Amino acid sequence: MIRSILATTAALVTATVAGAEISGEYHSYTVGDREYEGYVATNTAIEPKGTVLIVHDWDGLTDYEERRADMLAALGYTAFAIDVYGADENPTTTDENRALSGALYGDREEFRARLMGSIAEAANITGATDDMVMMGYCFGGAAVLEAARAGADLQGFVSFHGGLGTPEGQDYSATTAPIRFFHGTADPVSGMEDLAAVLNELQEAGVDHGAQVFGGARHSFTVYGSDDYDLEADQGSWEGLQAFLDDRL
Repeated sequence: MIRSILATTAALVTATVAGAEISGEYHSYTVGDREYEGYVATNTAIEPKGTVLIVHDWDGLTDYEERRADMLAALGYTAFAIDVYGADENPTTTDENRALSGALYGDREEFRARLMGSIAEAANITGATDDMVMMGYCFGGAAVLEAARAGADLQGFVSFHGGLGTPEGQDYSATTAPIRFFHGTADPVSGMEDLAAVLNELQEAGVDHGAQVFGGARHSFTVYGSDDYDLEADQGSWEGLQAFLDDRL
């Protein structure tokens, strides 16, 4: 993403969290003939427990995903917040967000190519491990499910209040790793009927799955400062994520 002069220096950001030294830096890479810019956070004090890929929301890779990556690094994981829009894209309005996310929803082959290319790029990151889990929020949650249906060779997939619909012609027959959902009962974008539908699909496909549902939580319950933010649901889903990562990595 296009960033301020300070950010584009990609200077190391370090913080001490319970004795851990967290290092964060931007990471440029290419998929096909296009350049992308992600963010990598590592814990330089210990051997990594595993690698977690984070897919951004529809507004692109922002400080929200960077903060989540730092939080994962503090837990001992190598975190790679990937970019599926391109380094030259910096959406700032709802219309721009809708256009960029809509373009990928409309071209699933390209969507998958960017996801798979970003997964492959993880091998070039210092501190990355062979075992990886992919997670995402909202649009990123939908992207995680796209990667799962595409048969991405990962150890698990996690969707936080993501879009849950399965596009026509797709299914979960190629999915080989467990999927976990963290979702709110009051989500106006993907309601309980959508969650039930995808869980039924996974059951029929024989895919390990589970969901933690938060009563009254709305669509963006993990997004700090949003009208939908729900502290209890945010904390509960983060604890659920940690349990899943402990099991899979």
